[in-house]
Amino acid sequence: MLNRKFFIPALIILLACFNQSCSYTLSGASISANLKTINVQFFENNAPLVVNNLSQTFTESLKDRIRSQTRLAIVRGEANATMSGNIIGYSITPVSVQATNTSTAPPIASASRLTITVNVKYSTFTDKDDKKNDFEQQFSRYADFTGDIASQEQGLIAQINRQLTEDIFNKAFANW
Repeated sequence: MLNRKFFIPALIILLACFNQSCSYTLSGASISANLKTINVQFFENNAPLVVNNLSQTFTESLKDRIRSQTRLAIVRGEANATMSGNIIGYSITPVSVQATNTSTAPPIASASRLTITVNVKYSTFTDKDDKKNDFEQQFSRYADFTGDIASQEQGLIAQINRQLTEDIFNKAFANW
């Protein structure tokens, strides 16, 4: 009779080896073996409030995430998959209000929130099994701050870009 103590781990190892032949896994990503290249198109900033370098920094953040977490080659033109979209929202809103000492002065924001929203379309072209991961979806993230936005804006944008690219990466490659 087989010893359960050794049978269960052996079965897990066997299943893991079988699964490796079907897909690629790294850092939670599960990518079909047929998927070798991706075209990450430039994400144009169509938000009502425009920051000059937001399109470039977001697009590069997304490419860096894919480069560092997958084996996919990022190419221009024809590819096994395409990721495209645009930045549709960039807003600064108050999240808490502070009263002033005078009756004539209006209240001021003691904390504010920077929110960035992107619309992303992910399409694969390898085979119909990969099509189940295709999507078009909006992703939105924010960061709260106090004080003047000018001195903090680029740091907040970098922080939000990391969060957005993680959400997009997980949706496209980790099936979350």
